[in-house]
Amino acid sequence: MNKTITLAITGASGFPYGLRTLECLLAAGCQIRLVYTQVAQIVAKQEMNLSWPSRAADLAEMLRAQYQLSDPEQLQVYGQQEWFAPMASGSNPGDGMVVVPCTMGSLSAIANGASDNLLERAADVMIKERKTLILVPRETPFSAIHLENMLKLARLGVVILPPNPGFYHHPTQVTDLVDFVVARILDQLGVPHQLMQRWGE
Repeated sequence: MNKTITLAITGASGFPYGLRTLECLLAAGCQIRLVYTQVAQIVAKQEMNLSWPSRAADLAEMLRAQYQLSDPEQLQVYGQQEWFAPMASGSNPGDGMVVVPCTMGSLSAIANGASDNLLERAADVMIKERKTLILVPRETPFSAIHLENMLKLARLGVVILPPNPGFYHHPTQVTDLVDFVVARILDQLGVPHQLMQRWGE
């Protein structure tokens, strides 16, 4: 794979979804542009006992070593105020973007074109350039405001993909449930995977 994917991880509960998506995209050979919020760092610690550094350069170095990337350029990490990041411009949007997990605050900002930080601007670029944008909203129940924002985005072609795992594949551990959702994300991005057996096979 030589797709370029922007992966954004926000502070919603569901950090394992974001981390597993990162792992699978790297394993598939995709070029990753990673953006993460400060609250995502807190959730990483709370949900997975992971300490992600605040500086993007430090996180990039840590993840490249962790995943033993032979090409350090395969993973680029950007802070929320790095306006010269490639995905901040329609001249270099990449092939797709996924926000996983996605807070309702980020979803609302994207729906209303706020573009106050790199995550929101990158999403805005994907919409205006008619590229694949996937939002994985981790909230329940949804309020009328949440649903209206999601409907607005869906009408613009944004994929709204709540992390609702199925059970027909007989999961036996939490990772099976995470992989079910990540498999759906990869399908939407057109990235091959072997995370689970497909229906009817």
